[in-house]
Amino acid sequence: MAQIKPFRAWRYNDSLTRKIDTLTSPLFDVVSDRQRKALFQNPLNSIHLSVPQGPHAATKAAWLLQQWKDTGTLVQDNLPAIYVYYQHFKLAGSTKNYCRKGFICHIRTYDWEERVILRHESTMPKAVNDRIELLEKTELHVSPTHGLYTDADFELEKYMDEAMLAPLYESEDYQGVRDVLAVIHDVNVIQKFILKIRDKQIILADGHHRYEGSLFYKHQQKQQNPHHTGNEGYNFHLMYLTNTEADDLRILPTHRLIIGIAHFSEDAILEKLKEDFDIKEIEDADTLNEIILGKKWAFGILMKDRTLKIRLKPESFARLKWSFPESIKELDLTVLHYFIIEKILGIPGKDQRKSENISFDRSYSDCLAKVIKGEVQMAIITQDVSIDDVKRVCASGYTMPQKSTYFYPKVVCGLVFSSIREEEFQLPAFAPQF
Repeated sequence: MAQIKPFRAWRYNDSLTRKIDTLTSPLFDVVSDRQRKALFQNPLNSIHLSVPQGPHAATKAAWLLQQWKDTGTLVQDNLPAIYVYYQHFKLAGSTKNYCRKGFICHIRTYDWEERVILRHESTMPKAVNDRIELLEKTELHVSPTHGLYTDADFELEKYMDEAMLAPLYESEDYQGVRDVLAVIHDVNVIQKFILKIRDKQIILADGHHRYEGSLFYKHQQKQQNPHHTGNEGYNFHLMYLTNTEADDLRILPTHRLIIGIAHFSEDAILEKLKEDFDIKEIEDADTLNEIILGKKWAFGILMKDRTLKIRLKPESFARLKWSFPESIKELDLTVLHYFIIEKILGIPGKDQRKSENISFDRSYSDCLAKVIKGEVQMAIITQDVSIDDVKRVCASGYTMPQKSTYFYPKVVCGLVFSSIREEEFQLPAFAPQF
């Protein structure tokens, strides 16, 4: 089903990569204002391409990209390759060492209806538009999205492990994660990757906005090209692929923050919650995220003067009116967005994707601090989403609410860049053709 291709990456000049961690940056949708300000101090950091600032930001990024190419700051690899990318990490409160193994390649962009690449969550229009403009101006994929394939036999891992014996880069990123990049040039091995993925569906784990930007750009370019063949660079997208069967695939919760609700009243919220939820007041707010763990339809509520553990009453579930399949209705996040955000806070499901009253934070301590400082009216604390939940959603053809999953660790930007400019995308005559 899915067609992948090796590519000739643009990478930082070898003379600069001894300190590669000074050149990498977080993805556009997770970089904090503080991180952004610090990273912009380095004129060569990849953030200048991934999250350009100011008026005409995308145009500036395109100009800077050309400067970096012209001056040799970025150099394109001679041979097509698959780039192996390992991320070594630990989770808070655990001593276990994880290593998420995957590889970066070009993948053909497929419309959602083709059911080759499957989405599991909704997107926010503004973020998609920003990615489209940047792609139009630069013709560059600055960072790979994260896709998942399923291979219970782990056939490709042995080739990835072998490549890792001679890594190109090794660094520690902003998350405290050890990132290691290696390369595979062997034509026969690359062909094994192509054949293994050819009959797979790919779940889009992270990067829905960037992928939707690529889809829009493909259709735009196709309409403007009377000689469209389907093999042009604009038909392809940069993706990091990992195996769903690995034990090192971690999904962390993303909490909901509520702000700007007119006539917000803690007493009124509490009374409305009593209709559908069993409620327990918690004395120590620091323990709330631990108290709800492992309990179906259980959430934490942080407000200025109250900390609550709430759990949907089983008999209330039948009152969930959204027309989803039962498997989607039963998800914790569906329950949260229907019973709390729509029914209690009054934000209809159809408006939630664009609502300025809802924001997101992965850090429980940040949520607590924002509530205490009065920066938000309320925080709704969620639990982890399982990979089985993600698979069920994708199989159904429906999506979760936006920001439902946080696959950890995040892929970093700056290790490889992928050009879809035609003269840089097509493989030269001397290179193996795939």
